[in-house]
Amino acid sequence: MREITKHLKMKAFWKVLKRFAAPYKKYLAGSVILNLFSAVFNIFSFALLIPILNILFKMDTTVYEFMPWSSTPTKEQIMNNFYYYVSQLVDKVGGSNALLILGLIFGGMTLLKTSCYFASSAVMIPLRTGIVRDIRTMVYNKLLSLPMGFFSKQKKGDIIARMSGDVTEIEVSIISSLDMLIKNPILIVCYFSALIFLSWELTLFTVTVVPAMAWGMSAIGKKLKRKSLEAQEKWSDTMAQLDETLGGLRVIKAFIAEDKMKQRFFNTANEYRKASARVAVRQASAHPVSELLGSIMIMIVLWFGGTLILGEKAPIDAPTFIFYMTILYSVLAPLKEFSKASYNIPKGLASMERVDKIMNAENDIKEIAEPVKIDGFNDRIRFKGVSFSYEEGKEILHDIDIDIPKGKTVALVGQSGSGKSTLVDLIPRYYDASEGSITLDGTDIRNLRVKDLRSLIGNVNQEAILFNDTIFNNIAFGVEGATMEQVVAAAKIANAHDFIMEKEEGYMTNIGDRGSKLSGGQRQRISIARAILKNPPILILDEATSALDTESEKIVQEALDRLTSSRTTIAIAHRLSTIKNADEICVMHEGRIVERGRHEELLAKDGYYKKLNDMQAL
Repeated sequence: MREITKHLKMKAFWKVLKRFAAPYKKYLAGSVILNLFSAVFNIFSFALLIPILNILFKMDTTVYEFMPWSSTPTKEQIMNNFYYYVSQLVDKVGGSNALLILGLIFGGMTLLKTSCYFASSAVMIPLRTGIVRDIRTMVYNKLLSLPMGFFSKQKKGDIIARMSGDVTEIEVSIISSLDMLIKNPILIVCYFSALIFLSWELTLFTVTVVPAMAWGMSAIGKKLKRKSLEAQEKWSDTMAQLDETLGGLRVIKAFIAEDKMKQRFFNTANEYRKASARVAVRQASAHPVSELLGSIMIMIVLWFGGTLILGEKAPIDAPTFIFYMTILYSVLAPLKEFSKASYNIPKGLASMERVDKIMNAENDIKEIAEPVKIDGFNDRIRFKGVSFSYEEGKEILHDIDIDIPKGKTVALVGQSGSGKSTLVDLIPRYYDASEGSITLDGTDIRNLRVKDLRSLIGNVNQEAILFNDTIFNNIAFGVEGATMEQVVAAAKIANAHDFIMEKEEGYMTNIGDRGSKLSGGQRQRISIARAILKNPPILILDEATSALDTESEKIVQEALDRLTSSRTTIAIAHRLSTIKNADEICVMHEGRIVERGRHEELLAKDGYYKKLNDMQAL
């Protein structure tokens, strides 16, 4: 069962590898050719050891005669003519000069080999960097396409860890596997071909030893994937802790909780240290074990080959045996690369599983095959029997009916947790209703293209969500080709132009992370200017002034009044004074609309709304 699971995991890995490597086929082809040349040059450079040893130690006294080349040269022809050309060179220039020439040829071959080896690695760099970029881009694009419900179940730090640490781990895995697929098979095939050519008997014996080495290395990587997955999860916890700390610094300092957070982070970081140490120990053991196994293999082959040479009918002479051992030692490097890949790939697979949780996350907000086309908002939004639950069996909204005619303002009030924000989130389809329907001009919004639907809606939230960019780019966000004149006009309507011009760089001022260089009221006015520039027919205000002081609230409320004067508005409010003039006020309690009407009508009912009003008056 374990072997079947392993096979399926590897199959999934190769499928992903093929998917990401496909656009870079020309680099793969270049790597194949260059690695082939590198292997050939390496073999021929070491082949020069035979005549060099013969000349140095005067081991060969045979007089060679040239054998005419046949259409399919035999081993005897090749070896005989090779020795013939070398003996001719020695006779012509002398032993010392022949050694010098052979040494220069050896150096030239080595230069060609190393040049091809370097070029084969260099040609893979665009593939390596391209694959990492493609994976990160695909994960980022997937995150943007996922519904809001996905993020309510995930920690931001965990998502960041998957895009950083896990993708980097996949990069290492992919590169090692590409080396395994391209460079190492070429080297192994070329080297083993040379070994068979030199002595098939000795090579047959060698091949029986290699599987034992491979088995020894596979034993090291069996549990590495599980350990790597555990380490990556601990890394995610560390990133989540850091994200929470940066987001809550003000609270941490206010409650003098620095020591507590330090200890909490230390515990998390220590857990990651322990998990990563277990992975590192297994990784560190791979190299010495492979060295030991390789040395044992060389020792065994040396013993067996030496026994053959010392026998009466030796299949190869001593210099050729030394050449054989040199090639055999060379084949150990690609075999070690295979063993390295055997524990790198499980690490990559562990990270890939975590990234695939994002890549394979299902988007519940689906579009129909042929969505209804709309060119504007002309009549009304209607909620009919709408119920909603984040989890099955726990309804947040119960049987909601609301009619919002074009140009009217409908306000939602009620205690925290009564479902107000959830209700307005259903309109732009951040979530879909569990039961009932929401229609826009009589068409169910699930039959509309999501992009078309959201283009009709503008949002101003309690927390102004701004980006680490200039004021101009924040106001023009989402509006293609916005001019400075349009941005300035929107800022003036939002009561933002004056404070912007007080900045040294005006509209080109960078506002910092989440607008940290601006006050709360300034951030909110930038947010309103952004909605004004988008000019949507439908506006959602989610407690847009509740976090502001009285003076800022007055300025922002003036801007909101201008913004809502000609638009259909759905407003969530805690301060009832801001929605007194709404055309309809819906009072929500535990996911239901318990009262509805205008401000005066609701006060006259002496019900839930009256209690809220009296509490705020106090």
